[in-house]
Amino acid sequence: MSLSIVWSLVLALHITGMAAWVGGMMYAAFVLKPSLNLLDATQRASVHLQTLNRFFRIVWHTMPMVLVSGWLMIWHEGGFATLPWQINLMQLFGLIMAGVFARIYFGPYQKARRAMRPQPGQFDSIRSLVLLNTGIGILTIITACLAHPF
Repeated sequence: MSLSIVWSLVLALHITGMAAWVGGMMYAAFVLKPSLNLLDATQRASVHLQTLNRFFRIVWHTMPMVLVSGWLMIWHEGGFATLPWQINLMQLFGLIMAGVFARIYFGPYQKARRAMRPQPGQFDSIRSLVLLNTGIGILTIITACLAHPF
């Protein structure tokens, strides 16, 4: 297998990971949350927690994969100093996204998970942070597109 194919696969892994991460957040915020209103409060909390648990397991695998594949591509291109500013900005956005995810996971998600009866406010806090991270994810994608020469 040629080296260019390997780096193309690293890029594909990177893009697929971002699609899963950002797409999953968009699904959670714009599809799951409104649909949960059809359930009573106990069912709503249970479905919400089960869905978040599954999605967060995916993100715990996807997030490092996206960061490491990005750093590998930066290393392959000669390091941060040789890259356009958009790639450095994309990297910053990726690290911010990772930090916001950690804030969600270790903050309101853990509180909701440990509660006997999670309150709607706990899920609202999660949703607000997910919306913030979705926006940052979209900015990350736009920044990546700005770096692509045509």
